[in-house]
Amino acid sequence: MVVLDEAKSEMAQLRREIAGELRVAAFPSIASVVLPQTVTALRRVFPRLQIILDEMEPTDGLAALRSWRVDVAIIDDLSTILDGKQSGIGRIPLTEDVLYALVPGRHELARKHSLSVSDLKREFWALDSTSSAYGDFITNLCRRTGFEPRLNAACKGFEMVAAMVASGCSVSVAPGLRLTRKLEGIRAIKLRPEARRKISVAYRSGEKDHPAVKVFVEELLRSAALLSPHGSTTSSSATS
Repeated sequence: MVVLDEAKSEMAQLRREIAGELRVAAFPSIASVVLPQTVTALRRVFPRLQIILDEMEPTDGLAALRSWRVDVAIIDDLSTILDGKQSGIGRIPLTEDVLYALVPGRHELARKHSLSVSDLKREFWALDSTSSAYGDFITNLCRRTGFEPRLNAACKGFEMVAAMVASGCSVSVAPGLRLTRKLEGIRAIKLRPEARRKISVAYRSGEKDHPAVKVFVEELLRSAALLSPHGSTTSSSATS
């Protein structure tokens, strides 16, 4: 497979013009803050390059990359593990994302500057259940501090999580990337100790020098560089 990928890259380099389709898998929180500007910038420079986005959770995106259904996948280290045993896949660090506790804006905890997960043990929780890996990570955070989170909402997307927290029904833990837009009625507070995930862009090793892959990754890195160190372009508090 690597030899075939390298041959494809060499053929594309000979064309001298970057064109055709580039299929990209990305999970929602990172996709919404870096991909629109990445696609826009590349469209201006390479009008014949068509980037096709497919929203997938990291595990699904990596599987799609391995099965040739996409050319590039954005993944994180909470959901996927890449080590020396998994040949054929290369990756480049993209950004890091810090997780935040979300509480209703009028909750007594909203006055805190930081919160431990154990501070939320008496609360009802809303979690985005789209990715089982992310849900398992948050559940294990709670278990390590001695409690099982009491869920009153298993949501298929962050929009419902935010609605449950804003209404005062629930608390949650969310990626800092979700704070790039103001969340009405919600206070986002740093976790203590910090919980962090690393986000990478993955590609098939033989296509590292494929012109379309190369220009896409370069532009994606430029877009990611505009994010704050916490993976958010806003401050740590999305206030009520």
